Amino acid sequence: MREVRPHTLLFLLVVLSLFPFALSVDGDDYSQTKNPAYLPLVTDLIYRRLSNLTVTLSNDVSHNLGFCIKNAKADWNGAFNFSRNFNFLTNCVKKTKGDLTHRLCTAAEIKFYFSSLFAKGTETINYVKPNKNCNLTTWVSGCEPGWGCYADQNQRFELKNSTYMPTRTQNCQPCCEGFFCPRGLACMIACPLGSYCPLAKLNTSSGVCDPYNYQIPPGQPNHSCGGADMWADVTSSSEIFCSPGSYCPSTIDRVTCSSGHYCRMGSTSQLPCFKLTTCNPNTSNQDIHGYGIMLFVGMSLLLLIIYNCSDQVLSTRERRQAKSREAAARHARETAQARERWKAAKNIAKKGGWQQQLSRTFSRAKSTRRQEQQKNFGLGKSVKIDTHSPPMPPRVLAQSSTDSKAKKKEPSSLTKMLHSLEDPKSHEGFNLNIGDKNIKKQAPRGKQLHTQSQIFKYAYGQIEKEKAQQNKNLTFSGIISMATDNDIRTRPVIEISFKDLTLTLKGKQKHLLRCVTGKLMPGRVSAVMGPSGAGKTTFLSALTGKATGCNVTGLILVNGKNEPIQSYKKIIGFVPQDDIVHGNLTVEENLRFSARCRLSADMAKPDKVLVIERVIESLGLQAVRDSVVGTVEKRGISGGQRKRVNVGLEMVMEPSLLILDEPTTGLDSSSSQLLLRALRREALEGVNICMVLHQPSYALFKMFDDLILLAKGGLTAYHGSVKKVEEYFAGMGINVPDRVNPPDHFIDILEGIVKPTGVTREQLPIRWMLHNGYPIPSDMLQLADGLTTPSAGSNPSTSGAAAVGQSFAGELWEDVKFNVEVKRDQIQNDYSKSKDLSNRRTPGIARQYRYFLGRVTKQRLREAQMQAVDLMILLLAGACLGTLAKVNDETFGSLGYTYTVIAISLLCKIAALRSFSLDKLQYQRESASGISSLAYFLSKDTVDHFNTIFKPVAYLSMFYFFSNPRSTFQDNYIVLLCLVYCVTGMAYILAIFLAPSLAQLWAVLLPVVLTLIANQNKDSAIVKYFGNFCYTKWALEAFVIANAERYSGVWLITRCGSLNQSGYDLHDWNLCLIILVINGIVARILAFFMLVTFRKK
Repeated sequence: MREVRPHTLLFLLVVLSLFPFALSVDGDDYSQTKNPAYLPLVTDLIYRRLSNLTVTLSNDVSHNLGFCIKNAKADWNGAFNFSRNFNFLTNCVKKTKGDLTHRLCTAAEIKFYFSSLFAKGTETINYVKPNKNCNLTTWVSGCEPGWGCYADQNQRFELKNSTYMPTRTQNCQPCCEGFFCPRGLACMIACPLGSYCPLAKLNTSSGVCDPYNYQIPPGQPNHSCGGADMWADVTSSSEIFCSPGSYCPSTIDRVTCSSGHYCRMGSTSQLPCFKLTTCNPNTSNQDIHGYGIMLFVGMSLLLLIIYNCSDQVLSTRERRQAKSREAAARHARETAQARERWKAAKNIAKKGGWQQQLSRTFSRAKSTRRQEQQKNFGLGKSVKIDTHSPPMPPRVLAQSSTDSKAKKKEPSSLTKMLHSLEDPKSHEGFNLNIGDKNIKKQAPRGKQLHTQSQIFKYAYGQIEKEKAQQNKNLTFSGIISMATDNDIRTRPVIEISFKDLTLTLKGKQKHLLRCVTGKLMPGRVSAVMGPSGAGKTTFLSALTGKATGCNVTGLILVNGKNEPIQSYKKIIGFVPQDDIVHGNLTVEENLRFSARCRLSADMAKPDKVLVIERVIESLGLQAVRDSVVGTVEKRGISGGQRKRVNVGLEMVMEPSLLILDEPTTGLDSSSSQLLLRALRREALEGVNICMVLHQPSYALFKMFDDLILLAKGGLTAYHGSVKKVEEYFAGMGINVPDRVNPPDHFIDILEGIVKPTGVTREQLPIRWMLHNGYPIPSDMLQLADGLTTPSAGSNPSTSGAAAVGQSFAGELWEDVKFNVEVKRDQIQNDYSKSKDLSNRRTPGIARQYRYFLGRVTKQRLREAQMQAVDLMILLLAGACLGTLAKVNDETFGSLGYTYTVIAISLLCKIAALRSFSLDKLQYQRESASGISSLAYFLSKDTVDHFNTIFKPVAYLSMFYFFSNPRSTFQDNYIVLLCLVYCVTGMAYILAIFLAPSLAQLWAVLLPVVLTLIANQNKDSAIVKYFGNFCYTKWALEAFVIANAERYSGVWLITRCGSLNQSGYDLHDWNLCLIILVINGIVARILAFFMLVTFRKK
């Protein structure tokens, strides 16, 4: 017989290996030839057959383990890509004498093993379920841990067969190194990369096979220690994991980590340590605490600088602006003084024969500039000089005589000033005659001014002009019209008429106002007075349409038409009783913001600055214009100055109707008179002004035009001119005693402190009705007949009987109905829209958003100390949690991440509460005046994005470097970014809907409670359902997934077991982030809805 050559056998081996049924010839070829040259080829063939199992098991892996394996091929290669080192295969082929293929587990046996490990509801065990080879009746030695058997010959054997388990009863022997043989399976599975699977050695003292924990079965002297017995999670099979401080390039080699490198548990290679870190030999993890400490120190120093120097940015800017403003004011005063001297000199020259000589002195440059003016502006005639100026003082006459003789000398400072005054390119103001139309055309327009200095010069120049022309009664609009090329414009006129105005609480027979009839005229200042509880504030609320929870009867006419007053809210100013101003803004910033948002959008910026400067000067706020108003924590301006700022917020919007609720409360006599003088100047322009007062001085009382005197019960005791009030009451025999303030005397009578003769205080409203011919209510007719009654304007028989006859349950039900109706009226008032009849186009949402953004940014800069404290707390929290809650490889750091979710939620929520908790009253005032709520909300949220971006950096800079997880800094940052965005939106809801104390309590409780719900047992369908609504569940899952994805190779089973226990899915990382962002968006939408709906009235 012809001898078979080796190369022919090798060719046959390769050809047969292409067919699935030829798998059984691999080992036989080597066993027959024993030629070492075939060993590498056989090894490579066996490895490729093992690799082909990926295709066979991919569907099962995707179906059963899809939650923990993202890419089956990549994870399989990470665990079983032995292409770099086949030594363990080669050694096993030698040891098994070529029958390795028949000792390997088939696809069916591998599926059986892993299904046992991941069976839900069972704990991890170190043996598999009973099967055809290892059960109660059949238990060969290969069923023991660390041993395996050869597949019987009388059956068809295929590695890729995923349905049939072969019978194994022959040639049992210890498992090869680099493989593990599970107890109860009798076959070998290759150990994954990152594991160390040497042959076990018997420990004679303990009887355990080291490094594994199984024992030799008793009564079998020929049975020795085998190889590894199982591959499961790190808790159950930590002995096969490559030990920390070492790395395993193959499953049979273990190398100690060298100096300058670190090796985590289950590593296949050593990783270089960062600079500035100490990594000795056998280091399991690099110590990067030094980086964390350096970052902590650096950021702490930065925060300390911010804490101590946060106000310097705005202070420096304000000082520079103040210098520009002071220079403009000084220039305007000097210009005005020079103008007056010039006019006086002209008049004296005309009268005294000095005209020609003065003309030669002052007209050279003027004639040239006048020609330029005529050329540029198209003027055909010169400016007429006013000849009605006051006489010139003697020193001015002497000075002008001296200047007229010195023709060839250098021009004096006065001449230079006059030249600059007459220069058409200068922006200080007008030439000599303010009212001349030609001069008006030469004046610079507000829209032509760009720089801050030009704008201030323009504004102060006009103010000085108005001071010089006070006898002409010029007002705000007159000044602005002089700065433009328009005729003098007037504000829209609002006349309020009311007839039989009655307000009754819904569900109750209680009158707040009753039968009030009268009129508020434009250009007049009206005072509303009366004793406490007379309905003064209610009367103002009814006029402005702010009265809710009441039945309103009677008529309120606007300019003689039955139109809703809300249609004119853009030109109506309402000054509340409380000083609702922004304490962390300066006086000027408060006024400027109100002017920007509420004045006409078509008005030029210089004209708005002019209005603001006029209000500041008229209210006497020049000295404190750059001072912060102040809060409870930080003292600012005085109470009287704060009150004037409160009034100025409405004056700068140039209202046509100005309602003030006790504006003089807390003001001294001089401040009150200053305020009222400013309001009277507003009235000169046609503004309808009405205010509530308490005990004004006599001088202040005489400054009013009209008086509305209300009695208890909301009845009118007098409505008319202030000059005739004493005369009216004197006609009833009520005379004001000497040295007694008339309004105090009348209020004492209405209060019942002073008893008048001939009439009772209850009859005073009846007397007024009879005096004007108004109808008297039927229940008050007895008072008209002179009958006395203990009630003032009420019906004792009706209301008293109702009060006595109603039960407690009835009263409770009426109160509930009343509260519901009040809330319904408030919501209807918030969402009701009236046609705008104010004829004023205010800035749109985008423009107001820009104004709000600037204001909120300034507020945050002034609160930078608080922001610095927040960041410092986050740094400390990150350092503490990173040190105490080290990342655990068994749970992939879920404990530390749980603390992180709670800490970030709590700290960021409490900080975000300040965005809307601190200025609720200011918002309610601004929104009631027509300022956009959307612009307000978006600006707050936009500025809070600074915290959303930088707070995760502050926390992670400590937590990451102290806990050193396997996930990247970027992954952790993205999760934290979405988490902070989510909890900030939730904090908005708490801040808007709840009181500050309750909001803080809920901000603390919510993260803890939701985290407990999210981490409950997932076997309960109800708990799992509610857990899906907890944002903490998605945040924690995103953290764990980002970290678990970095565990591969020998960690695959640990990863799958941990994710299976937690109910997480490796594919849901993006879903978790999306849900967090959606929660943040939905929370912001709800917060905005609550902001608009649930306003405190």
